[in-house]
Amino acid sequence: MSRTASLARVTAAYVVALAVGWTWLAAGPSTDHLWLDTLIADLLATLVIFGASRLWKNSSLYDAYWSVVPPAILAYWWAEAGTDGLRVWLVALVMAAWAIRLTGHWANGWPGLHHEDWRYVDLKQNAGRLEPLIDLMGIHVFPTLQVFLAMTPVYVVTVRPDHDTGWLDVVACVVGLGAVLFEHVADVQMLAFVHDRQPGQVMDRGLWGWSRHPNYVGEVGFWFSLALFGLAARPDEWWWIFVGTITMLGMFLFASIPMMEKRSLERRPDYAQVVERVPVFLPWRPR
Repeated sequence: MSRTASLARVTAAYVVALAVGWTWLAAGPSTDHLWLDTLIADLLATLVIFGASRLWKNSSLYDAYWSVVPPAILAYWWAEAGTDGLRVWLVALVMAAWAIRLTGHWANGWPGLHHEDWRYVDLKQNAGRLEPLIDLMGIHVFPTLQVFLAMTPVYVVTVRPDHDTGWLDVVACVVGLGAVLFEHVADVQMLAFVHDRQPGQVMDRGLWGWSRHPNYVGEVGFWFSLALFGLAARPDEWWWIFVGTITMLGMFLFASIPMMEKRSLERRPDYAQVVERVPVFLPWRPR
């Protein structure tokens, strides 16, 4: 199947998924809790993408969900709450920059339905008879719940904007846009390296010479900026505002990064030298 046909099928799946979620919000029974109604709609949309993944035997269909659905959730919360003020506009600006960049990066780099992320392949191959369950819960539902949890500060901003815009909002906006730019530069550098690299060569230049996973640093920085916006809106609720960001960081540090590190060490022996010199996550001067 061609890349164009693959993208057309993925687009159709997401149109149906968003329509199902919207239909639930518009016509389904209400829980009287805006966040819970949205979570149910989010999970229903996830099930649609899961069904498409099973139909076309490729769980990479879910990858775009990460950046496509959060702006839709923000728009729905914003419309329902009728929030006005600079803070919510700043949040929308940061999220739009992130979503457009990340979705575009995925669309430009995805070869098509003939290609599936090796991490998904490994997870499903090692699951045995539990493969459908691992596909559903591990590859589809868990990331949806993770992203929704990290979106809770946005819910606070859109539903309960109790404080005027201040210096912390400016910091959050700068951090968010800076994180998007950081992740973009890291991705561009990696694409250029992959285009020109020799067999067995490892990436240790640019941002990748200061962090072994700068793209993840930028991603966590984006979610951290959303938490800062939430803190600016409700400083009295500081004790839970960063929970979503912390769990996002934990997912990268204890799941995604170890899988990437193991694969790189197995496929590229010289990567061990990079491990010795370059910090695994936070950028720092190479040893």
